[in-house]
Amino acid sequence: MSDRAGPPQETVGNEAAVVGAAADGAGGNEAAAAARVQELRDQIRYHQYRYYVLDDPELSDAEFDKLFGELQALEEAHPELRSDDSPTVRVGGLVSDRFEKTRHPTPMLSLANAFSEEDLFAWRERVRRLLPEEERARLAYVLEPKFDGLTVVLHYEQGRFVLGATRGDGVQGENITPNLRTVRELPLHIPVDPRRGVTAPARLVVRGEAYVEKADFEAFNRRQIAQEERTFANPRNFAAGSLRQLDSRISAGRPVKLWVYQVLVLEGGAALTTHSGALAYLADLGLPVYPDVRRFADADFEALVEATAAFGARRHDLPFEVDGVVVKVDDLAQQAQLGFTGKDPRWAIAYKFAGQEEVTRLLDIVLNVGRTGVITPNAALEPVQIGGVTVSKATLHNEDYIKALDIRVGDRVLVKRAGDVIPKVLRPLVELRSGDEQPWQMPATCPACGQPLVRPEGEAATYCVNNACPAQLVRMVEHFVGRGAMDIEGFGIRQAELFVERGYIHDLADIYALPWDEIRQLEGYGDKRVENLQAGVEASKQRPIARLLTGLGIRYVGSVVAELLMAHFASLDALMAASAEELNQIDGIGPRIAASVVDYFSLQPNRDLVRRLAEAGVRTADLDRPARQGLD
Repeated sequence: MSDRAGPPQETVGNEAAVVGAAADGAGGNEAAAAARVQELRDQIRYHQYRYYVLDDPELSDAEFDKLFGELQALEEAHPELRSDDSPTVRVGGLVSDRFEKTRHPTPMLSLANAFSEEDLFAWRERVRRLLPEEERARLAYVLEPKFDGLTVVLHYEQGRFVLGATRGDGVQGENITPNLRTVRELPLHIPVDPRRGVTAPARLVVRGEAYVEKADFEAFNRRQIAQEERTFANPRNFAAGSLRQLDSRISAGRPVKLWVYQVLVLEGGAALTTHSGALAYLADLGLPVYPDVRRFADADFEALVEATAAFGARRHDLPFEVDGVVVKVDDLAQQAQLGFTGKDPRWAIAYKFAGQEEVTRLLDIVLNVGRTGVITPNAALEPVQIGGVTVSKATLHNEDYIKALDIRVGDRVLVKRAGDVIPKVLRPLVELRSGDEQPWQMPATCPACGQPLVRPEGEAATYCVNNACPAQLVRMVEHFVGRGAMDIEGFGIRQAELFVERGYIHDLADIYALPWDEIRQLEGYGDKRVENLQAGVEASKQRPIARLLTGLGIRYVGSVVAELLMAHFASLDALMAASAEELNQIDGIGPRIAASVVDYFSLQPNRDLVRRLAEAGVRTADLDRPARQGLD
């Protein structure tokens, strides 16, 4: 089948005859030739629209090729009639030495994410709260795919495509107009079918997504491999790379397609009141709009949520990549009322599907020492693109996980971004082994301090039990000063590493005895920075005692458990005196947590730490409550 873009197959070999016939058909008259060129362009645009966008051609390939060949011959015979919005320019040819920047007419903002049904319902409630009560009755939503490609902004003036740009930083994008002209689905002139009674607006700016279908991507990579040329990691990168070529002829040879999904600017066109109406209007103009966009009334929000799950279940059957769906408030006036928060519109949310999977090579297994001494093996991976993010490391959980799956260094492994966020090795591809892969086992000593590692009976985790282990201390300090604990502004992992390395911190209490005069001598630590850091340390002394308990890093005691415990004990002294039986009586505190708390405070160094913190002025008791509060 012809691709309906290049020179027609049946006329290429007889170009002179076609030119002569075309000139004769035009009667040698310039006006007649111009009229015939315009007629041919209109017909070709219409038939390309039916072929590429509607997938419902009215002409055979031979018939289409005949029209295309006649237009090409006329433009060859009459160079003055050539136009940059003619269908014949699809083949590309402009070589650019750089991409100019172009400012978007409105910021290209991103979307807030939802990862669960609960997130969707919570977003709906926020929308309802922000709208006046009389507006809620007509509230409705549109559900559409979240295409995984390259965001583009398309400008039309008096129906002619005049500018196309990438999203860039959201304010400015790269001008890739010549390359976008080669995309078959993008109409260079609208409307594509004037017979429908639709006229072009004076100005139209739309947002869309350039993409490559999965089958086209795989076929292209197979050809590249056969020719020993570079391959692409995924369809999204392929689409982006294809449209960011300096030579538009390269773009023309790539199978890039397009969906359009938002009106940004409309002047002199239809009066649009809803997003769904805007999509219908774009489709009437001949722009490629995804056909399966659904509208739900607010009362049917549960059906919308069910539809998101159904779409996620069948997304792998789609010919193109999606990484979620987008839910938008349909009414444009309500969108304006809801406005924005930071970089996100309040009137839309992206529901992200479960993580994608890719295959790459396991280069090594490296160990991470946590703040509680837990040794976590991580995979060092050959970098791979998963969901648009380069992944070079992933968790392997523990020694048992590696042994159960027989994961070996050098294996080809299947990697998934869990929730599209945290990479995880799922399994090795045993069938691809060469015999050079190396089995792995947990070392006997800590990679940070060299002391023996211990694996308690009945546990999957392996520990470094050396309290002086520098890796543990750095992470303990990082946790202690973090936002969920003592929230010391300006104190992060870099300060933790530096101050431990310098010998300023040997345990957490040393944070309140830092040698500020010495720190002022360090590169990058001027008076102002040190003053701010010192003020942050001083302010942390008055944090609630539950925050201090969280900061101590006791196993199983996070912020929620710390709040539960300190709701029953007015001081850390009282908590340290409690037995496991007493702790077990607190609602929400089970035997495992109780045992962990008792074990922690049974060690004299930990009790000494609390004493030293109190001596440094850190709040260890609730002064508004008695020293010990009875249990419920």
